Parts: sequence; structure tokens; C-alpha cells
Amino acid sequence: MTKNTMTKNTGRTVLVTGATGTVGRQVVAELLRRGHTVRALTRDPEKAKAGLLAGFPSGVSGVSDVSDVSGVSGVEIVRGDLTDPASLAPALDGVTGLHLITFGGAMFAPLETGPEIVELARKAGVRRATVLFGGEETPLQRAVEASELDWTVVQPVEFMSNALEWAEAIRTEDTVREPFTGRLSAMIHEADIGAVAAVALTEEGHAGRTYLITGPEALTVQDKVDALAAARGREIALVELTEEAAKERWRAAGHPEELIDFLITVYRDTPPEGRTVVGTVEEVTGRPARTFAQWAAEHAAAFRA
Repeated sequence: MTKNTMTKNTGRTVLVTGATGTVGRQVVAELLRRGHTVRALTRDPEKAKAGLLAGFPSGVSGVSDVSDVSGVSGVEIVRGDLTDPASLAPALDGVTGLHLITFGGAMFAPLETGPEIVELARKAGVRRATVLFGGEETPLQRAVEASELDWTVVQPVEFMSNALEWAEAIRTEDTVREPFTGRLSAMIHEADIGAVAAVALTEEGHAGRTYLITGPEALTVQDKVDALAAARGREIALVELTEEAAKERWRAAGHPEELIDFLITVYRDTPPEGRTVVGTVEEVTGRPARTFAQWAAEHAAAFRA
């Protein structure tokens, strides 16, 4: 779907939903680096105040509740729940940009509240919205795309941060156990996802676009393990699991059968978009996408005993 070029946005306040998540905190950090005021939406402000800022990259300078935002630089932690659209009204006051996730609630079910959220955003004067693609088109995404907002869908492939799932086994056993070790992944640094979203929220020329974003390389599991070993300064063994062994491990971890079937499908035969490098990050942000070696160096401590 194509829309006209976005109108110039003179506001500087952006509301970020999912702000405590892997991508949301990166959207917040990039917006702050660009000099924008950010509101971080959470269902539990007190819990967020205790841990949110510690997880943000450098550049976050302040925190407050929505009831006390004047004179505060940095992040304003605000209360709201995407499953309860009425709760968003105070958080949207004065906001001109909105970053949305498409799942909500305790079980992360696809949000059915898209039309109400879009209407609240329209009434509040929101001009631009980004939607973080959740693996499939959702009702919220469809509602945003049907709206008059200048929307952009941000569609990342596998996150580099998924490698943190190996951290305990690497620390304790110097070993990674995975099926389909020859599969390719053009995995993306979560900071680059945040950067693309931040640009789309604050600059012209991105309305009506869906941005597939990847890292700069297509890597095998062995490539990733080698990069982690180099970053932490100690070798890591890679053991290839059979499909059945992988299923049993995921069942033991409590994963539902639907998720297990999905993982087997995408690992056995990764879709072309998940293993093909595209230059979207550089095209949108003006700088190359970060490599997995960079990510590994940044997170090396997580893989050391």
C-alpha cells in the first residue's frame, strides 16, 4: 500500500509501546540520541522504574510518571495497556509519533484493539506510526495501514539477541547444541531495528512503506558460535541435534507444540527473506548494519563463566 509523502512533523514527543522489550528499548535509545522526548509505555510503571533504565543503552537521562513530565529530559515512563485502549489517552497527550507492537496481554495474543488505538491516536494528533511486525499480519497492523496515519511497518528477521539463549550452556559447558547447523540467517542487531524505527518516526519519506531489515551477512550456526568464541576468548563446541532431539528439548523447556512446529519449519527451511541480505538499514539510517561480531563483542560477558 502506498501513501503520499509524510507531512513535516514539528513535534518531538514519541510514545513507544513495548518499551521494556528487546526492540522497544532500542527505539527509545535511538530517539533520545536524536534529541526527541520519549514516553515509554508500561502496564507497571513502578516495576519499570526499578529496571527499565538499567537495560537501556547509554543516553537515557531521566524518568517520570505521566503525571509529572514537565522539565524532565529523557524518558517519561507512562502507564497504559494496549489491551485497554482507554488507558492510553493520557499517554498520547501531545504525542506526534507512536511506535506500536502488535501483541499484548499475559499470553502475547494478537491485539484486537487496533481500531480503538488508531482512533485515539488520530484524536490526539499523532502523525506518524511504526508497527513492529510480529511474524504475521495482525488486526492491529491492518488497522494502522487502513488509517490516515503516516505508517511504516518494520519487519526484522532473526534477532542477534536470540544468541543469548545459548549463554548458560556456553558458560557452563562451552557448548552449543542446535539442529540444522548449516542453516543461514541474515540476523539483525536489535539496535539497527530501533534505528530504522526511529528514523521512520522522525523523518519524512517513509510513509506507507514496509521495511524488511537484515544484518550485513548470512551466517550459519557455526559462524555465530565462532564469533562468540572469538569475543569471549575461549573455544565453543557445536553439537548438531537431530530433529527429534531438538523437539524433545523444546518440549522439556515447556514450549507448546505449535511453537515447536514453527521452529522446526523455519530452521529446516528458512524462508528466503530470513537468509537473504538486504541493504535497508544503510538505506534508511545512512550507515551500514552492525555485524554479529560487533554484537558478540558487546555481549561477551554474558558468555563467560
